Amino acid sequence: MTRTSIACLSGLLGLAAAACAPVPVAPELPVASEAPRVTAHRAGDDLLTAGLGADGLRAAIPPAFADPAAPTAGELRRRAIWANWRGIADLAPGGGYGEVYGRLDPVPGREYHAYAHIPGARQPHRVLVQVPDAFDRDARCVVVAASSGSRGIYGAIALAGAWGLPRGCAVAYTDKGAGTGYVDLATGQGAGLDGRPATGAAREFRVDAAADRGVAVKHAHSQDNPEADWGLHVKQAATFALEALDRAFPDAPPHRFGNVRVIAVGVSNGGGAVLRAAEDGEGWLDGVVAISPNVHPGEGGRPLYDYATEAALLMPCALAAEDFDALPMARPQGAVPPAWRARCASLHAAGLLEATTPAAQAREAHARLRAAGWSDAALEAGALSVAFDLWRSIVATYASAYARTPAGGMPCGYAFRAEGDDPAQRAAWWADASGIPPGAGVALAEAHAGDGADPHVPGLLCLRRLWTGDGAQAEALRAGVAATRAGPPRPGLPVIVVHGLDDGLIPEAFSGGPYAARARAAGRDLRYWRVHHAQHFDAFLGLPALAARYVPLMPYAYHALDRMAAHLDGAPLPEDAEIEPVPRRPGETLAVEGLRLPE
Repeated sequence: MTRTSIACLSGLLGLAAAACAPVPVAPELPVASEAPRVTAHRAGDDLLTAGLGADGLRAAIPPAFADPAAPTAGELRRRAIWANWRGIADLAPGGGYGEVYGRLDPVPGREYHAYAHIPGARQPHRVLVQVPDAFDRDARCVVVAASSGSRGIYGAIALAGAWGLPRGCAVAYTDKGAGTGYVDLATGQGAGLDGRPATGAAREFRVDAAADRGVAVKHAHSQDNPEADWGLHVKQAATFALEALDRAFPDAPPHRFGNVRVIAVGVSNGGGAVLRAAEDGEGWLDGVVAISPNVHPGEGGRPLYDYATEAALLMPCALAAEDFDALPMARPQGAVPPAWRARCASLHAAGLLEATTPAAQAREAHARLRAAGWSDAALEAGALSVAFDLWRSIVATYASAYARTPAGGMPCGYAFRAEGDDPAQRAAWWADASGIPPGAGVALAEAHAGDGADPHVPGLLCLRRLWTGDGAQAEALRAGVAATRAGPPRPGLPVIVVHGLDDGLIPEAFSGGPYAARARAAGRDLRYWRVHHAQHFDAFLGLPALAARYVPLMPYAYHALDRMAAHLDGAPLPEDAEIEPVPRRPGETLAVEGLRLPE
């Protein structure tokens, strides 16, 4: 479609306009009401690494601020890029980045920042376009991406930026209505467009600062259910990219859908967002690559809130079963963590487990999860999420988002609170936070925490009842989840989906697998790669025990983008693939042969 459209555009500029079919044009989708913030990044401050290079990104200590209480916009940007690279990619020595796959060469260019507005939404979402100085004017391309998880605007730089910028493509990002513009409701301080502390109308998150004394987090408290609009967020970022390119190159023919190649790519929540964008029938997208997508496929799959609340309750107990005795992540001190045993007892006391002994209770919880569709490989990798208490953070945040509750009215008595009163910590939220507390000096508080060894069970039971029970808030939450259900891609749109079979956060059996099956049943042009020995978090593979067990997914993401670009130039799409890589042995360096990338 894109190559044909470019040919037609050439005709329109010459004498052959009558022979050309109409170029698909997206309907008007307003992006920003004000001029974007434009910054140049060259000479020690590039687009891809903010001048840090490989060594700076690998440093264990974040880039410092000259004045911790008043960081500059440049300092915050550099630190945000450092944090987002380290949150997504495996940069550890021996992991293969920069040698087996990926590039970290400096990419000079300009950035265009703005707030975009979904019609009817309360809150804006951030959009960012990076335009390299080496943008290829003869083969104009845009890579559009949504941040993984609930990360800020640089949350896809390790995937979309690292693949697109060195190839001369502009890269467009959206935080898809989440991000790190936290607001301290006691002071009204949030983050402005440049990341620096701001108050009032200058803040990214337009929340009533008198509503509560805690911390407002946009994903949880926007009252927009942003996940329902992920596809529109991606489309607006792509639209903004065309506007930015017109500004960057005013002497060039206008940049429009149809004469600029647009490839959408994302991982995790970002992968779900680009699949939602793929549904759009307007023809503005040329190809889509989704990695480990958090997508609600309907029949055959399960929405995140369903299986995450189930995991938050049952998985600690299930991992205490003897089946996991040889799993280092499940026996961090050589034995079952006491808190996991306590969870078994709490579940029995709540009537959720019938067994009366700890060992039998663990086996029962394990059997319950297996019957619900969890594989042992997913449960083993899920031990990471249990160890870091991710499930509780995720379900509390998503419950508030789906039910559209404000900061002072989160379901089940949860709230986010600042830890201490450190102005320097608040000033760094925009750069340091992940978009879902706890972290960066913000804690998850529980009004109904219980006593004893397992205080979190009352809140988790309440969150689970919002999915299984009755009441106005439960109905509102389920309606919010229903609004996130994905449809098939646009007919004729090429799509590649890659999912790790050991994914313990977004299990393949609940998301990528059923989505691919439904899309192909609808006759869509989708290819699906299932990767054995791959879990959700490449960033954890710097730990030797995990590096010996799992391979990174990022090489497959870059390879899928290579294959998509080749397809758009005329090569056939790759075939479906069941990939059996060989994890590296302790002390070894990742080798390309062991990845067994599809031909």
